[in-house]
Amino acid sequence: MSHRAIRVGEQMKKELSDIIGRKIKDPRVGFVTVTDVQVSGDLQQAKVYITVLGDQDKREDTLKGLAKAKGFIRSEVGQRIRLRKTPEIIFEFDESIDYGNRIETLLKKVQDNPENIEE
Repeated sequence: MSHRAIRVGEQMKKELSDIIGRKIKDPRVGFVTVTDVQVSGDLQQAKVYITVLGDQDKREDTLKGLAKAKGFIRSEVGQRIRLRKTPEIIFEFDESIDYGNRIETLLKKVQDNPENIEE
């Protein structure tokens, strides 16, 4: 990934956090944290990794709300970041936090009961 793509990704992460937190009024969109933005080398696509507070239904509703607001979000990003063409935005859940929590839970089980290392 180029330095420019990384810089654009960091700037987009900051702007998207602000836009989603302050400007999106859709009741389906819950408490969203933008954890990472990976911009393609040609600056045409941006994968936006998010986490959502709540259960699976809340996560799905949030994704639907963000998909509906994608045009608005993209135009807001375009106004805030000076680029010839604003990247296409793709929202995805950041599974790394769930994965980390799962590992932490398993390690705690092993630590609490080393003789019984079964699920």
